[in-house]
Amino acid sequence: MIWDNYQSKQHYDELITPTGRARDSADKLVKHISEMDEKDLDRRRQMADVTIQEMGISFTVYTEEGNIDRAWPFDIIPRTIPAPLWKTTADGLKQRLKALNMFIDDLYHDQNVIKDGIIPEHIIKESKNFRPECVGVNPAHGVWAHICGTDLVRDADGQFYVLEDNLRVPSGVSYMLENRAITKRILPEMFEKENILPLDDYPEQLFDMLLSLSPREIEEPEIVVLTPGIFNSAYFEHAFLAQKMGVELVEGSDLFVDDDDCVYMKTISGPERVDVIYRRIDDLFIDPEVFDKESVLGVPGMMRAWKAGNVALANAPGAGVADDKVIYAYVPKIIEYYLNEKPILPNVETFLCEDPEQRAYVLEHLDELVIKPANESGGYGMLIGPHSTKKEQATFAELIQENPRNYIAQPTLSLSTAPTLISSNTMEPRHLDLRPFILQGKNTYVTTGGLTRVAMKKGSLVVNSSQGGGSKDTWIVDTEDK
Repeated sequence: MIWDNYQSKQHYDELITPTGRARDSADKLVKHISEMDEKDLDRRRQMADVTIQEMGISFTVYTEEGNIDRAWPFDIIPRTIPAPLWKTTADGLKQRLKALNMFIDDLYHDQNVIKDGIIPEHIIKESKNFRPECVGVNPAHGVWAHICGTDLVRDADGQFYVLEDNLRVPSGVSYMLENRAITKRILPEMFEKENILPLDDYPEQLFDMLLSLSPREIEEPEIVVLTPGIFNSAYFEHAFLAQKMGVELVEGSDLFVDDDDCVYMKTISGPERVDVIYRRIDDLFIDPEVFDKESVLGVPGMMRAWKAGNVALANAPGAGVADDKVIYAYVPKIIEYYLNEKPILPNVETFLCEDPEQRAYVLEHLDELVIKPANESGGYGMLIGPHSTKKEQATFAELIQENPRNYIAQPTLSLSTAPTLISSNTMEPRHLDLRPFILQGKNTYVTTGGLTRVAMKKGSLVVNSSQGGGSKDTWIVDTEDK
């Protein structure tokens, strides 16, 4: 009965077709849920809440009143994607990161992409994430962005589109893994009935990728995860990944750079040389000798050690130059330029406010478009036109005219939906996106699925947990035996 009143006709729904039938990748799941009564569904939802509390899965929201730790918001109805579709999507993600790394490496060396007129020079000169300090550095394998979280959305046509690339310090992978752990507890029978592809090898893949970056060819290079500390919103993830990989979780004060330009970790048995640092600290705070002089989060001399080739940093400083939402608009050209290939995954149509004609169009259609600043994240600083007031539109018009380089605009997409359990007997569609994670070192790897984020408020398009969004497990389902 829970499906009787489910309406999914307005948007592409991940589980249910417009005629009310389950999609191939979801038919066993939909049937299984339809056989449950209200008490059973409610019991499983309560079990998920208890599991989240027991496992201590939380995230931090920054507010004016202070930092608030919240339990991870989770919906028990998984999202399903057929395996053949995912294979094509994963190929597109690998292609994209390969081209972006070639682009970053080119920017810090010959800048052929500028000389050949693919990207205007001023776009790079005015990028707040281009680091002149990184010019001429040669990281291992020519890779700068080792860990990327690419946000994907599905429009009304069911096609995956890239919404943005996160190349600086992408977060969320621990929640992807914990979502699966929770779902295995509350729907264990489905993992016997359904061919759900596993994703729990990510920590091992991350460790192997970091290992491939080591400047020393020794049997057991020292790898550490560098965290800003317990007050960071993603601290849960830092600790989670360090524990899963079996490496040390350190803060800046635990490390130092000696006269030999090598990084050392302070231990009870004396200094121990560090080979690879998976840093979860933004560029400007990693080394007070080079960037923010007031930073107490980083390590003085770290850039010296990195430039000397004595330590690997993942992601490399300067990788964020490709994280710029203005650069995003050029990625299809970047793929064709470096790889001589057509993009497998399309971008969302994007208007650059720095272009006078495109800016005029944006200013005339503020009530229809989504306006984004070039370098913000977490859903901050955006205008969602159809849900905005005239006053908000006027404010953004001023911001765009004052600094057009800093803004892009995109159509308001008809984001796909998936069934979400609102109460023990009510299922409603909620909009969602997907953040898969791509690793690149010596080899390239894509997670089997990713972190599905859900806009828990009815009609909302904002999926970020910091803005009231939630999450659910993502199943890549092998449908070949159907």
